[in-house]
Amino acid sequence: MADSMTEQADLLRDGRRARGDASRRAVMSYATDLTSIEGLDGLSIGRLAEVSGHSKSSIAGLFRNKEGLQLATVAAGRAVFTAVVVEPAREHARGLARLVALMHHVIEYSRTRVFAGGCFFAAVSADYDSKSGPVRDAVRDAMEDWYVYIEIQVRAAVDAGQLELDTDGISQLAFTLPALYEQANARSLLYSSDQPYLLARRGMRSVLQAAGADPGMLTLLES
Repeated sequence: MADSMTEQADLLRDGRRARGDASRRAVMSYATDLTSIEGLDGLSIGRLAEVSGHSKSSIAGLFRNKEGLQLATVAAGRAVFTAVVVEPAREHARGLARLVALMHHVIEYSRTRVFAGGCFFAAVSADYDSKSGPVRDAVRDAMEDWYVYIEIQVRAAVDAGQLELDTDGISQLAFTLPALYEQANARSLLYSSDQPYLLARRGMRSVLQAAGADPGMLTLLES
């Protein structure tokens, strides 16, 4: 009897946990999309309840307060970015092939509007680049990991003889590539046009070829 009651209690806990996880995922889908449009500063329990159809009390139960909601939203945005941009690129060898794949996938992530407002991290960075606190730290850490990962691929390409760059050149290329993407994202949103993405691809090919890349390895960046 005792074992049966314990099993039933475990099943109830597992069911509640599963329902809680499903609710959290559903709310996070609304939260990340809303943030990409209105920014992280505008994200609140009340605003999220308004757009998601969930009650304020249920959202508060999941995230406790506005800061908890914002931190969870940054983590959810980061998870989507990793799944859509980083993981597919890992199918390619480290170095130039993976670097090119990263740039291709990040452009497509923005162009196809994985988030309704374009790049999630472009939106949240604009809100928190001059502030302090846990939310800003979470945004900065996510962006830093992305930028460092790009530089790691540039260095790997240099070590493999796929690019010809000195130390300063490595840093410059690792800065220029995401800068081209970020400008394309911003201009595409402002002008409702795909043309900025074509220009970004062209710019990426140009700087990579100037760094010694074999044009045959840049096909993913063709228009």
